[in-house]
Amino acid sequence: MTPKSRSYPYLLDGKLQRAGKLSDVTNPYDGSVVGRYYKLPPSSVETAIASTAAASAAAQALPAYARAAALLHISQQIEKRAEEFAQLITAENGKPVMWSRGEVTRAISTFRWAAEESRRFSGELQRLDTEASATGRMAVVRRFPRGPILGISPFNFPLNLVAHKIAPAIAAGAPILLKPAGSTPLTAMLLGSIIAETDLPAGMVNIVAIPGSEMDELVTDPRLPVITFTGSGAVGHGLLDKAPRKHHTLELGGNAAAVIAPDWDDLDRAADRLATFANYQAGQSCIAVQRIYVHRSQYDAFLKVLTKKIKALKTGDPTLDATVVGPVIDEGEAVRIIDWIGEAKKAGAKVVTGGRRRGTSVSPTIMIDVPKTAKVSNDEVFGPVLTVKPYRTLDEAFRWVNDSRYGLQAGVFTTDVQTAFRAHRELQVGGVIVGDVPSFRADQMPYGGWKESGVGREGIASAMEDYTEARVMVLTGLDL
Repeated sequence: MTPKSRSYPYLLDGKLQRAGKLSDVTNPYDGSVVGRYYKLPPSSVETAIASTAAASAAAQALPAYARAAALLHISQQIEKRAEEFAQLITAENGKPVMWSRGEVTRAISTFRWAAEESRRFSGELQRLDTEASATGRMAVVRRFPRGPILGISPFNFPLNLVAHKIAPAIAAGAPILLKPAGSTPLTAMLLGSIIAETDLPAGMVNIVAIPGSEMDELVTDPRLPVITFTGSGAVGHGLLDKAPRKHHTLELGGNAAAVIAPDWDDLDRAADRLATFANYQAGQSCIAVQRIYVHRSQYDAFLKVLTKKIKALKTGDPTLDATVVGPVIDEGEAVRIIDWIGEAKKAGAKVVTGGRRRGTSVSPTIMIDVPKTAKVSNDEVFGPVLTVKPYRTLDEAFRWVNDSRYGLQAGVFTTDVQTAFRAHRELQVGGVIVGDVPSFRADQMPYGGWKESGVGREGIASAMEDYTEARVMVLTGLDL
């Protein structure tokens, strides 16, 4: 664990700075102090905005090799300090260390991918002499940053979702001001100490902890014309309301569904994957499995296997290598989740297993006979709660998947290619995972949702496109 006495500076204008109020970060599992960090003084918010804006010209002019070199340095230094990062994530987030190590591995790849994409970010040439009127003309199409970026990251992936804001910004040549989650700022601050080692222009990456009372100043300031946010729908839609003319990339969560098609005969594998990824990180992932639809001919057998798998999950101390399910982020969230379970029970739902709370820990829970109107079915639980329901036809199952205001990702367990393509065509989600859980994400792929799950796409190349816009230059008088 990180020593209680350690304090983490923020990265501002190319320097690690220790100014402002020191605040404690506590461990969600046992309440111990993990470390301390410096909050940016309110008087320095203007400095942070101005520094980010002032870096625009230098950031845009930075050659591709320099962007790639900085990104590779960050990737390599995270790799060298991988266990330090993993232990810190577990300490401030409560994530079991097995998942923290996986997150660190993903962040290493995210920055490496960004280094590669920065070298490929070249634009295109278009011949325009396809018509006689444009003889001798050619278009050069390149993408340039829309402007400095405000990045706001969540608590559940305090390293890799910070990486998904910062890495594509560096690769695209856009400065970014990053505000990490208030409950998990230390990992971002540690990353900032690595970024400070690079030769990036001062202010190209600023990482600061800002009090919530100062956030509106960042959101509305016209010098930060791009906002990338991952978090709750309420906050994300609030950002749209406060700054409707800015360009937004918003990843706002979901209530991910999985369908087990009638042709799928490996119920043990499906149950194993679904049990794990309904409960990894205590369900605190926007693509954690929340709803399962299984054909009624397989329902009883599947439910039996799934219950066995979930009961076997190791829960408890997140620092232990064997622990799969740790605490949620704080006791208030744990109480809310139990309240939602209670609401569903009053409406007629049954708890097959779980449904208990001890401090910040909620036992992995399966519920059946859950009414559609219950919050555990209709809203995003963001906790270790899973609902299971039998269906008669795939038409019915796909209709239930779509009967949600969210649309992030869905999983379809099938070996039939026609069913796979049908799911891709009909399911109103940003990603369909065939033969596996909706919780799968490769960090280079386009990632984002439909409906209230957000706008825009993450994934390095996709985020770079969101951070930039096309600009055409037409050359004339050419002998083509």
